[in-house]
Amino acid sequence: MKKNVPSIINAWCMYDWANSVHALVIVSSIFPVYFSATALSASGTPEVNFFGAQIKSSVLFSYTVSVSFLITALLIPICTAIADFTGKKKRFMQFFCYTGALSCMLLYFFTKETMLSGVFLFGLSLIGWSGSIVFYDSYLPEIATEDRFDQYSARGFSLGYLGSVLLLLFNLSMILAPQFYGITQKSLPARISFFTVGLWWILFAQIPFYYLPSGNADKEKSGNWIFHGFKELKKVYGRLREQPYLAKFLSAFFIYTMGLRTVMYVATIFGANELKLPSQSLIITVLLIQLVGIAGSYTFAWLSGKIGNIYALMIGVAIWIGICTGAYYTTEAMEFYVIACTVGMVMGGIQSLSRSTYSKLIPENITDTASYFSFYDVTEKLAIVIGTFIYGTVEHITGSMRNSILALLIIFVIGLLLLYRIPSRKVYSFELDRNKN
Repeated sequence: MKKNVPSIINAWCMYDWANSVHALVIVSSIFPVYFSATALSASGTPEVNFFGAQIKSSVLFSYTVSVSFLITALLIPICTAIADFTGKKKRFMQFFCYTGALSCMLLYFFTKETMLSGVFLFGLSLIGWSGSIVFYDSYLPEIATEDRFDQYSARGFSLGYLGSVLLLLFNLSMILAPQFYGITQKSLPARISFFTVGLWWILFAQIPFYYLPSGNADKEKSGNWIFHGFKELKKVYGRLREQPYLAKFLSAFFIYTMGLRTVMYVATIFGANELKLPSQSLIITVLLIQLVGIAGSYTFAWLSGKIGNIYALMIGVAIWIGICTGAYYTTEAMEFYVIACTVGMVMGGIQSLSRSTYSKLIPENITDTASYFSFYDVTEKLAIVIGTFIYGTVEHITGSMRNSILALLIIFVIGLLLLYRIPSRKVYSFELDRNKN
């Protein structure tokens, strides 16, 4: 298909606008605060009875994230391979999108009395969100040329930040001034927020669903879908092994994403439980992170154009090491806010650049992009599983989130060392040209 078509590119970016409200409202701001305030024992301590076991609410939150992404990691390779074989990539993207969005809407009914179902719906929303993202990401090499990957990836993340901020502002106004909306029940503004996330997600997703191609619909298909799905996956895995830099990048990506995404999922819980920050302050902090993240996405896209993707990623990971060091010693609210703004600068930038870097490293003009991106997204999901499990386990054993932060710091150091093994394309190309001359 023709690439760099403005209407298709803009529609693709709009899925970031549609789904990022889940990452902001459900994962990072309102839901974690609501969860901490709701998942309490009868005496008011942050411990709950979960299927007969007493567990801290923050640990339960981490483990829910871990299990959800483990399920996604098991499902996605099969789904993407079948999608490539059948040419129904958009159908799979829609299925996961609607699953996640409807789960968010049902969180409206999450109270102390329905905690178990609330945890289940939260996990299901994560599965739907992460499952749809793999198909969304896989469209990038199909609709854009390599020289535009960084630019379009940054545009998508920026639109996601902007859209999620707009919805969060509305939700925040309900929480801070419920009387303006005629709301008297204390928990109702937060629960309405969860419903609006699902509604927003479904409505704006219709734009990419209308413009994006369905997949390889003209591909010849015969035989059993599942059998050929595994065959497709095996074929792509064989090609991946023939790409040395791609394999090295995935190993580095696996490690530094383990730290990055874990921070994203537990930062609000850390502020609420460790620093005892008020709910409004935590939500406003997350809002600032999103606004700073817009600048961060474009900054790292610009930086990659100057020094290459790998060197730009190394700078980002080095900053994350500094963030973890600072967070370990953080005791005051202002220190937390400064660290949060720094997180905003590198969070979106590294995610955007990681997606475009992988797009550059996979072979050109391939038709089975969903299968290729399944390895990227499974790597990411397994990283989240292990990262959040390590974070929760260290806290469970030691009783302190600060020790968990030290574990994340070590993870980022290992990720930086693994990135160092890969030549940055900008520098690599320069050396080739110099040797020719």
